[in-house]
Amino acid sequence: MSAPEVRELHDLADLEAVDALFERIWGSAPGASPVGVEQMRALSHAGNYVAGAYTDGELTGASVAFFAAPVGRVLHSHVTGALPGHRAGLALKLHQREWALARGLSRITWTYDPLVRRNAHFNLTKLGARPVEYLPCFYGAMDDAINGGDESDRALISWELAAPTASLPVPADAVTALAVRDGRPAVGRLDGQTLLVEVPPDIEGLRRTDPGAAKEWRLAMREVLGGLLAEGARVTGFHDRTCYVVTRDTTA
Repeated sequence: MSAPEVRELHDLADLEAVDALFERIWGSAPGASPVGVEQMRALSHAGNYVAGAYTDGELTGASVAFFAAPVGRVLHSHVTGALPGHRAGLALKLHQREWALARGLSRITWTYDPLVRRNAHFNLTKLGARPVEYLPCFYGAMDDAINGGDESDRALISWELAAPTASLPVPADAVTALAVRDGRPAVGRLDGQTLLVEVPPDIEGLRRTDPGAAKEWRLAMREVLGGLLAEGARVTGFHDRTCYVVTRDTTA
């Protein structure tokens, strides 16, 4: 399998293919993908970012982003989706980074579900981006196959393009603020300078098999990670593919 080739998209036929791909990835009903053909056409024509990743000629991923405030500095990546096993997600993000830098931008932001381990690892460890804000029920009710039955809490993540942030070592005195106990969340100590906030192994599967436990995780993550970010703490890494590392600012 060759490395994905990423290119900007403008033609209706290409955008219709992206729409169908998004429906497939998110399990949306026909005509209900995360972003439709008309919106992509308008964004692309206005000079925003609409791109597809092709693996051996097959569309395996796509991303849609638009300019955001502060004007001239930030691109907001609204939707990025990729089929498993094609490395299209990383290829799209690296292409998006080069596209933004070529236009004088310094930062890319996007939202993601903080309960999804693989996305947290990808965003924080592979890219060096950092969550900066917790957004409860940000998109309202969602009924696709991935998000259905859960509230749409999101973390807003910021990727500084010139100098992605490296993860810091976890100090020996770090305390566990949220842990997995028999599949359910267990809130621990919230009084440390460095805190570990664990993420469930498979929240998407849990939504299908145990909606009650999934709901508990949503509320616990909102309370713990959301509360820490609201009080000014910083996420400094994602440790061992399992937990956020959160540090309080002692200089405040």
